[in-house]
Amino acid sequence: MSNPPIQPGRMKPKFFPPFQDEGELIASWGEAQLIKYLDGKTELRGGSEQDRAEAREWMSLFWHEAVVVEA
Repeated sequence: MSNPPIQPGRMKPKFFPPFQDEGELIASWGEAQLIKYLDGKTELRGGSEQDRAEAREWMSLFWHEAVVVEA
């Protein structure tokens, strides 16, 4: 018994919608949020100047190796 040859074009490609990395909330101060993405980027988003100052102080004490983009 032999196996029938594989015919090209018989498999239907599956559609996968583009993946959107929403990021993971690491910490927040008031309205400011520290978000880390799967590609390793970190973003400080929102908040008042006081909230952002508290976030920068926390990062300088506990996560000093982080490179943060402020949005």
